[in-house]
Amino acid sequence: MPFALASCSIGLPKHTLHQKIEAIRHAGFDGIELSFPDLQSYANLHFGRDIAEDDYDTLCEAGQAARQLVERHNLKIFVLQPFSNFEGWPEGSEKRKDAFARARGWIRIMEAVGTDMLQVGSSDSEGIATDPDLVAADLQELADMLAEKGFKLAPNVGLCLDTFQSAGGEWGDPTTESGRIETPAITEMELSVRYRASLKELAETVPVDKIFFFQISDAYKAQPPLEDKPDTESGLRPRGRWSHDYRPLPYDGGYLPIEQFAKAVLDTGFKGWFSVEVFDGKFEEKFGQDLNKYAEKAIDSCKELLSKAKETQ
Repeated sequence: MPFALASCSIGLPKHTLHQKIEAIRHAGFDGIELSFPDLQSYANLHFGRDIAEDDYDTLCEAGQAARQLVERHNLKIFVLQPFSNFEGWPEGSEKRKDAFARARGWIRIMEAVGTDMLQVGSSDSEGIATDPDLVAADLQELADMLAEKGFKLAPNVGLCLDTFQSAGGEWGDPTTESGRIETPAITEMELSVRYRASLKELAETVPVDKIFFFQISDAYKAQPPLEDKPDTESGLRPRGRWSHDYRPLPYDGGYLPIEQFAKAVLDTGFKGWFSVEVFDGKFEEKFGQDLNKYAEKAIDSCKELLSKAKETQ
C-alpha cells in the first residue's frame, strides 16, 4: 500500500516545497498530494515574483519544474488539491463562469505536474444550489472535461474517504464537553452502535474501485469546547475551526475512533493511496523547524494505523 503526505500538512509558511519534498522522501513516503498554494509559492520563488492564481501559463511552467523536483526524489504527485467552491452556482452567474475557468486552468496544471487526479471538495458557499441534481450535473460536466485528458474525477468519479471528516462528522463534536455528539435523543451507547452500523454499511456497499484515496488524521478534543457559533475573527463555524487547526497525526494527541473507520475502508478491499492530511495548530510547538522528525512520525503513524486497523474487531 503506497503512503503519501499532503504538501500542505508539513512545515510552516516559511518552508519551501523543496524542503518539504526532501523531508517527505527522507521518511520513506511514496508520493504527495500537491496543494495549489504550495505550487503557487513555488512559482513565486522559481520566477522571483508574485504569480497570480489565474496565471496558468506561468503556473504550468512552474508545475513542470515541480514535477521534475518531485521525480528526482523518487516521489509521485498523485493528486492536485484542493479544488473548491466549484459546483452549484446559478446558471449564467459570474461565479459559475469563474468556476469553469478555474477548472480549465487546473486541468492544464494537472498535465504539467503529471497527475491524473483532482480532489474536489464539497462546496458550502452561500448562494449555491442545494438541489442534488444540479450539483451532480456540474460534477458530471467537470468529469467530462477531465475525461477528455484521461483524468479522474462516471467511471472517472470516485471518493476520497477521510478519517477526520467521517469519524468527526458521525461521532465527534468540538462543541461538547465529551467531544462526541450529544443530543437528548441518543445515548452514548446508541451513538456507538449507530457509528458501527455506518461503518458496516460502508464496508459492504462502497465499491473498492470507487475509493480513489484515503486521507488520515485525527482530532484534538477541544478544551474548552468551541462555542456553537461562527468565530468572530475567521467567520468559521465550529467544525470548520476544528478541521482547520485541531487535526494532528494519528497517535499524536487525538481521540477520534479512527481505527474502526480505517478497518471499514480496508474491509472493502482497498489497497490504494494511504495519505496523511493534517492541520495541526501545534506543529511548531511539537516539531519546531524539524521537518524530518515530523515526516518520520507521519509515516510511523500510517504504519501503526494500518496495523491496528487490521487487528480491530
